[in-house]
Amino acid sequence: MSFIVVIPARFQSTRLPGKPLLDIAGKTMIQHVFERAKQSAATEVYIATDNIEIKNACEQFGAKVCMTDEEHISGSDRIEEVTRILELSDADVVVNVQGDEPMIPPKVINQVAENLQTNPHAGLSSLFEYIENQADVNDPNAVKVVTDNEGMALYFSRSAIPFDRDKSEQVVYKRHVGLYAYRVKTLHNFVGWQQSELEQSEKLEQLRFMANGIKIHMAQAIEHIPPGVDTESDLANIKDLLGK
Repeated sequence: MSFIVVIPARFQSTRLPGKPLLDIAGKTMIQHVFERAKQSAATEVYIATDNIEIKNACEQFGAKVCMTDEEHISGSDRIEEVTRILELSDADVVVNVQGDEPMIPPKVINQVAENLQTNPHAGLSSLFEYIENQADVNDPNAVKVVTDNEGMALYFSRSAIPFDRDKSEQVVYKRHVGLYAYRVKTLHNFVGWQQSELEQSEKLEQLRFMANGIKIHMAQAIEHIPPGVDTESDLANIKDLLGK
């Protein structure tokens, strides 16, 4: 298994400006993510940013940084630029590790890369966890996914899918985890496609792949993935877990 990791890191964030540089237990958030990624089987780990302050901070702890365009509308667009900067081949595998997940388990990074490599008919792969409380089912920030019998995604939504018409309470809900492995060729195709109506409606970039016939392999994460950091409350919770 051979793959690299790219961690997109933007300075601008509506709810937490400068999020990658926030201090957690004496290290920036992006350093925590980088160190977790380095514990995976990736041959290289890169940070992709459009901000010089982030670049300088990352280089201080030894990270390789790719400066990318400010106008990218998604992490996938930013990572595709990195594949061109690094001159990767179409068949190479890249894992997108979100820059706001300081407790990402290295094992799931390996898992998503291996799943893509063992499913050649898929253009990318990702993971899910089962939802255990109704609040998350109804939370639009918890993205749900439904899959077919072969583990391929049928649809992603911020709504509760599937709909429990008979109120049986037997419906199983899967929360999508925003960790992706891509083939480089798939990324090159992605940036040439217009945003689909579904992507614009749900604000979910993975729907652009699906609208263009790309199969997304899904599997249950082999290890629990703690929530990322989107709000001040999330930040406080992570600080408690990592010792301030």
